[in-house]
Amino acid sequence: MALTPSLTPRMVTIDCADPRKLAEFWTEALGYTVLHDLEWFVVLSGGEGKLNLGLQKVPEPRTGKNRVHVDYHTEDRAAAVERLVKLGATVLGEEEVPGLTWTVLADPDGNEFCVAG
Repeated sequence: MALTPSLTPRMVTIDCADPRKLAEFWTEALGYTVLHDLEWFVVLSGGEGKLNLGLQKVPEPRTGKNRVHVDYHTEDRAAAVERLVKLGATVLGEEEVPGLTWTVLADPDGNEFCVAG
């Protein structure tokens, strides 16, 4: 029986209108730094062991709901959401199931992500 090669996620890439501008939000939001800046594609890094974030310029605006989004966890969800809103995020809603509450937000380019805690 053949062994299946291991796949390790290294980066999540978000399509956006202006990668450099969106990098300003995400570097502040996550405490990441710019690893590569090709103008049309910016890679942000949180350091060893953390998933990189790619921001890729595309000509068309986002339409409809994201098919994939990133979920973040924090010990103080309310404080994290308040900080993200001050940085430029928009709260889209709040959800709760037994044992878990999360807030759905959009970054300044309209890409959705969640913060749970």
